[in-house]
Amino acid sequence: MKKILLSAYIVTWVLLLSACGGGSKTSSLQAEGDTVQMKYSSLLQIVKHADYTVVTIRNPWDTLKVLHTYLLADREKPLPEHLPEGTVVRTPLQKSVIYSSVHCSLWSELDELKGIGGVCGLEYIKLPQIQEGCRNGSIVNVGNSMNPDIERIIDLRPDAILLSPFENSGGYGRVGKLNIPIIECADYMETSALGRAEWMRLYGLLLGKEAQADSLFAGIEKEYLTLTQQVKSQNLKRPTVISEMKNSSAWYIPGGNSTMGRLYQDAGADYVFASLSNSGSVPLAFETVFDRGGNADIWLIKYNQPQDKTYSELERDYAPYARFKAFQDRKVYGCNTNHVPFYEESPFHPELLLKDLIKIFHPELLPDYDLKYFSNLAELSLIHI
Repeated sequence: MKKILLSAYIVTWVLLLSACGGGSKTSSLQAEGDTVQMKYSSLLQIVKHADYTVVTIRNPWDTLKVLHTYLLADREKPLPEHLPEGTVVRTPLQKSVIYSSVHCSLWSELDELKGIGGVCGLEYIKLPQIQEGCRNGSIVNVGNSMNPDIERIIDLRPDAILLSPFENSGGYGRVGKLNIPIIECADYMETSALGRAEWMRLYGLLLGKEAQADSLFAGIEKEYLTLTQQVKSQNLKRPTVISEMKNSSAWYIPGGNSTMGRLYQDAGADYVFASLSNSGSVPLAFETVFDRGGNADIWLIKYNQPQDKTYSELERDYAPYARFKAFQDRKVYGCNTNHVPFYEESPFHPELLLKDLIKIFHPELLPDYDLKYFSNLAELSLIHI
C-alpha cells in the first residue's frame, strides 16, 4: 500500500513539474526552448522554440491540471513538422471574434482594432469604435455569448475566438466544434492584479505586438508598485471594507484570493472576507455578509443604470442595507458602469483602480487626485428639467 501511495505521489509531482501533464485538453513535455519569465501570473507558462511557441494555461480550478496548450506558429511560414500536442494558432491574429469588452479595449490599446472581426454582447461594449464598426458592417455582431450566431461566425471565418472559460462549463457547444482555435482567456482567475494584467504579454504575442505589450505592462507594473510602496511606507490605520450588493437571493463576494481582494489589501484596507480562499466570486446569504461586514468602515458597490445611485435609492432597493455602518456613516462609494469604463479599463490597468482605492481608503496620500471610477453616493437624485 505504501508503494502504491508513493508511486501516486511521484506521478503527481512529475505531472505538475512538467506543467503540461494534467491531461485536460492537451499535454506535452516542453523540452528545451526559452521560457519567458512571468513575474506575477500563476496560470501562464510561455516557452519559445526556434519556429513555434508553446503556451500552457494551468486550470485555475485544479492547478495540477492543464486547461489548454497552444502552439503559436508564424502564419507567413510553413507549419513546423513534429509539433507537440496542442491547439495550433497561426500568428499574428488578423481576424478574431472577441467575447468581452475588456479584451476589445486591450486590442484597441495595442492598436489592433482592425483585428476584431466580430464581438459578442455588443450591448456591454462601450468602445465607440466597436459600436460604429457594428453599425457600418466592418465588425460583425455575433449575438449573445451564451448563444452566439454560429452561421455568422462561420461566414466570418475568424482566426480565433477569445472567450472566458468557466468551471465545469461542459465545453463550448457548437462553437467548440467549428475547428476554430478557442483562446481561453482565464486571466480573470488570476490571484493578483498584476498577475491578470501580465496576460497582456500573451495577447501581445498573439497579435505580433510582443514588444509593445511588454513595454505597456512594464509601465503599469512600475506605477502599481510605486503606489503600493507609498501605502506601505506610512503607518496608516487600515479601514475595513466590503463590496458589491445582494443580487436576487445571493450576495456575490470577491474571494480573498481574487484580484479585487488583493487590490483592497494593496490599497491599505482590511478586506472583511480576506479569509475566503477563492480567487473568484462566492455567493453568500445576506445575513452572512451582514454578520461579518455590518460594521465595515467602507462599502464599495458597482451597478449599471442611467442615473447615479443615491443613499435613498439604495435603501429603497433593499431596506436592510441601511443597517450597515458604512451606510449610516455615509461611506458607500459607487461605480456606475453605465457611463464609467470600469470593466473596459481596470482589469489590464490595475494601477488606475488602485489609485481610486487609495484615495477612498487614505485620501491624505493622494490629495490632488480626483476619483476616476467611484464616487460617494449622493443623498438624493438630481432632477434634470
